[in-house]
Amino acid sequence: MKRENGGLTLADLASKMERIKHGGENLTEQERESFLRDSYKNLEEDVDFELFLQVYLKIQAHAAARTGNTAKSSSAFVKSATSTLLHTISESEKASYVAHINSYLADDEFLKKYLPIDPLTNDLFEVSKDGVLICKLINVAVPGTIDERAINMKRMLNPWERNENHTLCLNSAKAIGCTLVNIGTQDFIEGRRHLVLGVISQIIKIQLLADLNLKKTPQLLELVDDNKDAEELMSLPPEKILLRWMNFQLKKAKYEKIVTNFSSDIKDSEAYAHLLNILAPEYTNPTTLTVKDHLERAKLVLEHADRMGCKRYLTAKDIVEGSPNLNLAFVAHIFQHRNGLSTQTKQISFLEISPDEAQMSREERAFRFWINSLGNSSYIDNVFEDLRNGWLLLETLDKVSPGIVNWKIATKPPIKMPFRKVENCNQVVKIGKQLKFSLVNIAGNDIVQGNKKLILAYLWQLMRCNMLQLLKNLRFHSNGKEITDADILEWSNSKVRNSGSKSRMASFKDKSLSDGIFFLELLSAVHPRAVNWSLVTKGETEEQKKMNATYIISIARKLGCSIFLLPEDLIEVNQKMMLTLTASIMYWHLKQPIEDQITSSDSESSTMDTISTSTLDDTASECSMDDNSNR
Repeated sequence: MKRENGGLTLADLASKMERIKHGGENLTEQERESFLRDSYKNLEEDVDFELFLQVYLKIQAHAAARTGNTAKSSSAFVKSATSTLLHTISESEKASYVAHINSYLADDEFLKKYLPIDPLTNDLFEVSKDGVLICKLINVAVPGTIDERAINMKRMLNPWERNENHTLCLNSAKAIGCTLVNIGTQDFIEGRRHLVLGVISQIIKIQLLADLNLKKTPQLLELVDDNKDAEELMSLPPEKILLRWMNFQLKKAKYEKIVTNFSSDIKDSEAYAHLLNILAPEYTNPTTLTVKDHLERAKLVLEHADRMGCKRYLTAKDIVEGSPNLNLAFVAHIFQHRNGLSTQTKQISFLEISPDEAQMSREERAFRFWINSLGNSSYIDNVFEDLRNGWLLLETLDKVSPGIVNWKIATKPPIKMPFRKVENCNQVVKIGKQLKFSLVNIAGNDIVQGNKKLILAYLWQLMRCNMLQLLKNLRFHSNGKEITDADILEWSNSKVRNSGSKSRMASFKDKSLSDGIFFLELLSAVHPRAVNWSLVTKGETEEQKKMNATYIISIARKLGCSIFLLPEDLIEVNQKMMLTLTASIMYWHLKQPIEDQITSSDSESSTMDTISTSTLDDTASECSMDDNSNR
């Protein structure tokens, strides 16, 4: 679109914009020229990116108004809201989350000009529109998730930059365990309050429950009697551990009821009064348990919490009305502030994990968050426990390969008869064999029994199958042929080679990948503006490698890659995660319209023409279950 001298003026846009999708192709060149003349005084003005974007959006809106079809003519992240549904939000929850944000992000250099947010207004949703606030909140919940060097932070962001921030925050939210089915960047840009608040609620919940595991709080072992009970405790979701802790403290306080939820069981505030009395007896008010009115008792409970130095996540009215989200937040905060557990920790051997077990734990986390991102009927907290009845595995298989499950012979939870679980898992194994998974000497009962090694190996093959299927479905690139690990490897090397770099990946377990340079060059090859090379380190020391790894993950998520690996996976060159990262970048790139694929199309087509129908490449991924005999 540029002239010979490299410049572009407003006058040039009338003819050039015909070639841009949604750039006014429904208008004639004369109509575009007339519109530009009416809108701008000096048509000889040079066009920079910001001005081009402004013109593009104005012409797009003008064309849409002319055709009366605004929704269809709009691009994905600048269209106006078309939904007429009314969604209500809880003002109490909004006020609580605003207070949380004001407290935890008060010292942030970039956000301090927007904080504190007034909970009585809708400022929360306005401030969230550029994506920076949510990104920062994710880092408060799980520090280090997003490399802040990847966030677009300046006073005025254009729609592309805002969209990149929202893409980064949504993919990062999924990667810390949020469920974001049917939520997209457009919802943030339009400030759809119920959806934005729902995401914020999940992020804050993850932060408040972060200490409810034996790794962070080994004192939780006080809740159990022996190793077997401790293993069961480790497999529980954090909300259940919080309830277990609350009942443990209430038993010490001689409270006879069992609290089973964060709603109806604590509406009368009796449980709260006993809990705070045992945790902070020095602030006990004798009238709290004698007062009859529930609202009055709730107020006294909150005064007790204030004297302990606890933050308020709810009002007395929220307690009486049984708000589950806010009661959960309040109890979790009390646990963080003063858990009342012994400082003497029991020494239990299985808490000391080997490097292999640490990698298994990271893989379990990646597979769990991937499965939760698919939108199945239930959220899973532990793949070794929650997949044992086979149902969620069948749901996941149906998402990966629609129609492959025979639902007539499947049994939906709750499943009382053990053999029904075995039947479900037998079908899981049978479908795996149909999909050419390596399943030597494995039966459905192995999954029912919770065999960790086999479950992880099955999930890896399922996740990998999903990636290869997504790539194969891009038929205009693959011509419907099977795509193998070797093809993904060749594609990535070809991309980097054609960008002028000499870097090369020998396999997905190539130890030279640990410095991150190859993946940064790959990201730069598929999107030249993606990497700011002034922020890249040489990757020589462990600290430099970690900086590059966090930057790579954030840049990939910012582009639109849904990935679940951790920086450690890159530094240690976990070959499974190397394959998922490369395949995700490849999938994102090949999904882009041809005109947006800035790098050489000739080299790409020659690479894709070599897609083979050979068997899967073992140098890229070792996912065999042949070692079952060693169990």
